[in-house]
Amino acid sequence: MRLVFCGTPAFAAPTLEALLAAGHEIALVVSQPDRPVGRAQQMTAPPVKQAALAAGLPVTQPEKIKINAEFRARLEDIAPDAIVVVAYGRIIPPWMLALPRFGCINLHGSLLPKYRGAAPIQWAVAMGDAVTGNTTILLEEGLDTGPILLQQAVEIGPDQTAVDLFDLLAHSGAPLVVETLTGLADGTIHPRPQNHEGATYAPLLDREDGRMDFAARTAHELYNRWRGFQPWPGAFTTLDGKKLIVHRMVIAALGLGLGLSGEIRVEGQRLFAASAGNTWLELLELQLEGKKRLAVDEFLHGNKLLPGARLGAPAA
Repeated sequence: MRLVFCGTPAFAAPTLEALLAAGHEIALVVSQPDRPVGRAQQMTAPPVKQAALAAGLPVTQPEKIKINAEFRARLEDIAPDAIVVVAYGRIIPPWMLALPRFGCINLHGSLLPKYRGAAPIQWAVAMGDAVTGNTTILLEEGLDTGPILLQQAVEIGPDQTAVDLFDLLAHSGAPLVVETLTGLADGTIHPRPQNHEGATYAPLLDREDGRMDFAARTAHELYNRWRGFQPWPGAFTTLDGKKLIVHRMVIAALGLGLGLSGEIRVEGQRLFAASAGNTWLELLELQLEGKKRLAVDEFLHGNKLLPGARLGAPAA
């Protein structure tokens, strides 16, 4: 097929590469503009642009696409058979949806209608799901509401993070898109409507999603949220009024009995925190506000924890 590919982050790059390997013509790659990255705020090309340039493909990075006469004329001149959209980060306007004969094909990192929205992979992990997957859909004007083309299920390991799952779904989703285009071309794939009553929403993450609520959530729930919210917003709380980032944790195997929410307990060189439902987390790697990231033994050596100290409590 003659294709236009729309994508921005690393999640989309494997699909672009798979389409090329399958022999499709990528007439144009559309990506978001270069953005400042890191403390130095150095302007950096998004991963899809980097992959496209490495393959010698033409790239455009319009700031806006809904009302952009030059961009529209360029796509109309290309007359693509399909537009493939993978984590592009822009709403596809009606004129683009109507342009290709096979429509706009989207790869979404969940088993739709579950986890529509901007962060399906993170929320699937954060909610403790054992299975998620990829879905290819025909885009329409609603948010991830279009008819389903193909789906594949992927197991989520009990200790996998969202970072792990991003990579897994990106690479397993790429051949699914190729298979979808083949099925549309030969008429073996027939779009089927989603069950909208079963839809759930996966909103864009907020910094506060990483705040640990020891009173309301069990150790399992807090651990799952930490796994899901990697690399950002992670998991954090406060210790004596100072922000404390928990970089690594596990669910405590020891029977530690009752504890007030957020209560910390030191056992030798190990540190535990009480959560809802009489459950406990073991904290393995910590970073106190203004300090370095430390393994728990180093942290305990440099910070004297007073009896009765609680995470998330106001400063004494």
